[in-house]
Amino acid sequence: MPEEKLQYVVPEKNPGEPSLTSEVLAFFWETIKIVVVSLIIILPIRYYVVQPFFVKGASMESNFQDGDYIFVDELSYDFSLPARGDVIIFRYPLDQSQFFIKRVIGLPGETVDIKDNKVTIYNPTHPNGVVLNETYLDPGQQTLGTMRVTLDDNNYFVMGDNRLRSSDSRTWGVLNKSLITGKAFIRLWPFSKLGGIPHPTYPI
Repeated sequence: MPEEKLQYVVPEKNPGEPSLTSEVLAFFWETIKIVVVSLIIILPIRYYVVQPFFVKGASMESNFQDGDYIFVDELSYDFSLPARGDVIIFRYPLDQSQFFIKRVIGLPGETVDIKDNKVTIYNPTHPNGVVLNETYLDPGQQTLGTMRVTLDDNNYFVMGDNRLRSSDSRTWGVLNKSLITGKAFIRLWPFSKLGGIPHPTYPI
């Protein structure tokens, strides 16, 4: 009986059907395009709109703790000026490689007077002065020191919420607007405090 022979038949390939190699290359090319487009979108946001910032130290307790992770809005102050009560991030005037977080207390053109644990603001609306009602401070917090300073057109007076442990304008002077990086606008860590950061307004 003749020996049976097996013959493997390779199915003919449709000339219009892409090869496995071309499919793989197409997949990688599409992936590369997605990554490039994502970087084009994300990088400008990352470097020119928002910046991440880790809080270090106790100067803003108890509203901000050491290790809090926040995002900084770097765009708003291109269209509007910092307001009283804003929590801002800025370059430390005495060492601009360092970044500080503080709260805006005095605005350009105003006079800030600190005495007897009170902050009094003098401006055209209140030429006789008005005591700032600092609702963001913890009970028992003290604003130590006695000083009076008038701010130039581009200068701000800033202080930490933890006045007893804050290096701020009481120590190293006023802050020029050119050193302000942006405004703290959202807290990402800890998760228990995830959300937007309030900025009280004081129409005085």
